[in-house]
Amino acid sequence: MKQNIFKLGCLLLGLFVVLVVYLSYLQAVMGSNLAANPYNRRLQDIEARVRRGNIYDAKGIVLARSEFNNNTGRRVYSRGADMSHITGYISGLYGRAGLESAYDSYLLGMEGADLIRNFVNKLLGKEQKGGDLTLTIDADLQGLAMELLRGRRGAVVLIDTRTGALRVMASSPSFDPNHLEESWPRLVQDEDSPLLNRAAQGAYPPGSTFKVVTAAGALAANPGIATSTFNCPGYLMVGGYKLDDLAAHGAVDLKKALAVSCNTTFAQLGLGLGADGFYRTIKAFGMDQDPGLEIPVRPGTLAAPGKMTPTELAGSAIGQGEVLVSPLHMALAAAAIANKGVIMRPYLAESVKDSAGETVRQAVHRPWLTATTPEISGIIKDGMVDAVRYGTAGAAAVSGMQVAGKTGSAQNPRGQTHAWFIGFAPADQPRLAVAVILENAGPGGTVAAPVAGRLLSAAVSKGY
Repeated sequence: MKQNIFKLGCLLLGLFVVLVVYLSYLQAVMGSNLAANPYNRRLQDIEARVRRGNIYDAKGIVLARSEFNNNTGRRVYSRGADMSHITGYISGLYGRAGLESAYDSYLLGMEGADLIRNFVNKLLGKEQKGGDLTLTIDADLQGLAMELLRGRRGAVVLIDTRTGALRVMASSPSFDPNHLEESWPRLVQDEDSPLLNRAAQGAYPPGSTFKVVTAAGALAANPGIATSTFNCPGYLMVGGYKLDDLAAHGAVDLKKALAVSCNTTFAQLGLGLGADGFYRTIKAFGMDQDPGLEIPVRPGTLAAPGKMTPTELAGSAIGQGEVLVSPLHMALAAAAIANKGVIMRPYLAESVKDSAGETVRQAVHRPWLTATTPEISGIIKDGMVDAVRYGTAGAAAVSGMQVAGKTGSAQNPRGQTHAWFIGFAPADQPRLAVAVILENAGPGGTVAAPVAGRLLSAAVSKGY
């Protein structure tokens, strides 16, 4: 009998220890994640009694604010569908998303001095307030980008090459977060996927825009390529497969190959680089990584090492094959070339202030990756300048400002090619890098390049 009681006591003690360990794990390890979970009902309870902070754009325009009527609050989004993929939304039925979710604890006054201040205000029966969030996005430029997309499926990313601040991250089609709950059934069934942030989560073959990445890898492996001459008869045979070119370009050097977008040259460079060198280049540019933007970002993907045959490698080197990337990653590739090989960590939140106006978080500009060297980026930049000056990217030209660019027309199995453009300006002292994609829209030089040119011109005129 005593032995059974002892065993039962040991069992109960063991269960108690397991319970303590589990609860400690939930509190210490998972606590912050559970508290920030967009489906956490506790957040909705707090929402009902706290005046949620505002979200502002880079120029102080209010993008999101809370309105109360008969003690019932609702979130109002002044720029509607233009900003919805960035600001996100708050819904009692569908949770919360975007920066509304990422900065919940600050906007609801659950951090720092606001935590104590709101506890006291609760006891005194006073209004409880959250802090304010200021973004790097320029709402007017974002609106221009959405206008230029004209409701077509696509995305535009504009980034400050020197700091990593994102000025535009537009995705089309979009949705109006002011009417989310009534439109949700239609949104989730829409074949155009308006809830998808194509700028950060889209998965596209990059086409010829990827040649800047291939060029960087090839130059790192063999600097002599910078002065080499390549012969382009208009095609390249790889493993019995004929890879066609846009034209028979004849004898070209690397800069001209970039300017006229010679498939033959870059397929050869990819083959010379080899699968291992190609993978190293992908990693150097962060194509397979999430830069930590506080909203979901899809890392790029490509063929597994065992499937990187010569044919696949040649296709991948010109942005075809199994290479899939987001517009954000291609904007970062352009920024790397503009910033002498260094990619600054991209970010959307400039600052957070508490309810008393004190800054509690401030963005810090810091390098993310060193993709290549200043010498290599300078060579590629010259080729991209020539692409706008006399090559495939002429439609991106801006009067009074030198633009560097690279076009792409990415083949896909679902219809017409995707139109791409990446570039930066001013080319002599780069400040802004851009990536544009329009799905199934045709040649990048005809369709995507003019969008980039308009946006770069507008951004520079605003002082960016």
